[in-house]
Amino acid sequence: MNDFANIRRPSGIESIQSDLKKIGFTMSSDVLTDSILRTLAASKPGGSFLELGTGGGLSTAWLLAGMDSDSTLITIENDETLYEIAKKHLGTDPRVDVRYMNGGEFIQTHMQRKFDLIFADTWPGKFYFINEVLNMVRIGGMYVVDDLSPFLLGRKNM
Repeated sequence: MNDFANIRRPSGIESIQSDLKKIGFTMSSDVLTDSILRTLAASKPGGSFLELGTGGGLSTAWLLAGMDSDSTLITIENDETLYEIAKKHLGTDPRVDVRYMNGGEFIQTHMQRKFDLIFADTWPGKFYFINEVLNMVRIGGMYVVDDLSPFLLGRKNM
């Protein structure tokens, strides 16, 4: 069985991947995770979404591919090079607000906000500020994390 046979990749993915390859960034989410993000975004028409850890924007592109025209996405990245790549490729989409800032700082200053889906792919929101982020999920909303493994937690024998 080929898990990738019927996956349609969003337009522009190849150019983002090319820019990420040039800088040696290899921590993007995998295609299967990203395709789930697209499906989850599509399940919330008119939704408000938050991505903590934009990276170069690959997962952002998948989220945007699932979103309707009334949905909005705030995506946070604290690495300037990655932020610039995401902004270059996705910043003209009126549904997305690409921000260069620390995820923890965003969480602390926006705890009153509610989101239909929060995708945590960086330390804040996944390893710390967890309760704060969970409180930012709207009732009926979703909280998704990526790369959550015992090795990353420093616990190799879980």
